[in-house]
Amino acid sequence: MRTLLATLLALSFLTFPAMAVEPDEILDDPVLEARARDLSTNLRCLVCQNQSIDDSNAGLAKDLRVLLRERLVAGDSDEQAIGYIVSKYGEYVLLKPKFAFHTLFLWLSPFVLLAIGMFALFHMRSRPVATTKENVLSDEEKKRLQELMQKDG
Repeated sequence: MRTLLATLLALSFLTFPAMAVEPDEILDDPVLEARARDLSTNLRCLVCQNQSIDDSNAGLAKDLRVLLRERLVAGDSDEQAIGYIVSKYGEYVLLKPKFAFHTLFLWLSPFVLLAIGMFALFHMRSRPVATTKENVLSDEEKKRLQELMQKDG
């Protein structure tokens, strides 16, 4: 039983994501199909959001795959085909958005948040602990503490 579970676990690591491209979508020209596959891995499924259109079974993803292939068959370059889809659906369709002024916050925010967190951590650790009257023990409390510590030790 244990070896069966170990074997199933090992086999689960060998699984690959299923490609959602249906046979009726595949182009006859293998060069164009390879280009379409390469481009579709960089386009986001607007329904699934974190899957490429190549991996998604959603109807909109299929429509985008077909549209991409139509543009390539029409003679568009890779940039023109992607540009056409971006013009219709916006830059959100790109899994890797371009580095531009309007995406600056998107690209820099992780570094800014990390710097703020490191500053806060450093500031909290370097600050001395304030001793107030509430934190200071009276002579009687110190004596009682010593007695308790001597009983235990």
